Amino acid sequence: MATTQPIRDKKQTKALAKYFLDKGEIRNYVMVVFAMHTGLRISDILRLTWDDVYDFELNEIRDFVIITEKKTGKSKTIRFGEKVLKSLRLYAHNARQGCFLIGNSQTSKAISRIQAYRIIRKAAETLKFTIRVSCHSLRKTFGYHAWKGGASPVVIMEIFNHSSFDVTKRYIGISQDDKDIVYLTVKLVA
Repeated sequence: MATTQPIRDKKQTKALAKYFLDKGEIRNYVMVVFAMHTGLRISDILRLTWDDVYDFELNEIRDFVIITEKKTGKSKTIRFGEKVLKSLRLYAHNARQGCFLIGNSQTSKAISRIQAYRIIRKAAETLKFTIRVSCHSLRKTFGYHAWKGGASPVVIMEIFNHSSFDVTKRYIGISQDDKDIVYLTVKLVA
C-alpha cells in the first residue's frame, strides 16, 4: 500500500478547501479545514459534537476544543486559529446540541471514515492532484506546514503524540529537496 503524503503546495491546500466551499458543501469544507489546521486524526474529528465546539449558553463558537484521542487515550486542548473559527462560523447555523459536527444528514450519526476518505479522495482526483491524498494526508499536511512555518519538530511531535521523532519525520515528509536547501543555505565561513 502506498504511503500518503502531506499536501506540500499551499495552492493545493487552498484549492481543496475552496472546492467544497464553491460547491456549497460546508460540512466537508469544515472537515478539511479542521483537519489541516489541527492535525487531528479523522477518527477524532468525526467523534466531535457541536457541544465540543459551540457554547449553546452564549450562542457562540468556542475558541478551543478539549478532546481525548481515540488512538492514544491522551487528552489535549487545541486552540482554534482564525481559519477554523471562520469555517465553524459558516457552519454554525447547523449547530444542534448532541449532534455530530460532521454529521450524516440522513441519520443522527457522524459520517464514516470511509465516507470521509471518499469525499477527500474524489476532490483530490477532480483537482488532479498528483500525490495520493487521503484523510491522513490532511494530518500530515498540518505537520508539514507547521514545520515549514518554523515550528519546532519537537513541538510537532508533542502535538501528534508521537513516541518517536522518526515517526514525526515521516509524517512531515522531510525530503531530499528539504535537506538540499539546508546544505545550500548554511553559510558559516567566509
